[in-house]
Amino acid sequence: MVTGRQRYGHEVGRMVSAREVAEAVADPELPMMTLDDLGILRDVEETSGGGVVVTITPTYSGCPAMAAIRADLSSALHAAGYAEVDVRTLLSPAWTTEWISEKGRRKLAEAGIAPPGTAPVRRSGPVPVALGPSRKRLRCPRCGSGDTEELSRFGATACKALWRCRTCREPFEHLKEL
Repeated sequence: MVTGRQRYGHEVGRMVSAREVAEAVADPELPMMTLDDLGILRDVEETSGGGVVVTITPTYSGCPAMAAIRADLSSALHAAGYAEVDVRTLLSPAWTTEWISEKGRRKLAEAGIAPPGTAPVRRSGPVPVALGPSRKRLRCPRCGSGDTEELSRFGATACKALWRCRTCREPFEHLKEL
């Protein structure tokens, strides 16, 4: 919900809301995507005193990028003229890859990262879904072939796996379904 006054953005004469500023902040681990594309931006509320309260949900509770995300949101909103910025974390409901926008999925594929498919049904208990069995086949984001293989269940970040296309022989990352 966006309330209160609007601020001037970088374009001369254009008013920019706190929501527009927050939606444009890039994810530090997937810089081709915004926090909004990724689905972790939950709410942006302008307060009556001219401040902003932003609510985000991490991709998982131990996400090491959360400090950078908070800092980037605060910096962008301060630069847009908001004196007081409060970034809050909401853990429930837990983030799911279903929250990634279609635009975000396209951006992942264009960057050579296989986007997630449909998220599995969440099990209760202490074992995360990410540790379960991997998918049998993925489409290569470079050539479109379905003849692919998983090389490593864990990639550069815990939410990605490393795959290779047997057709074009190129390795690629896959954002896991969560």
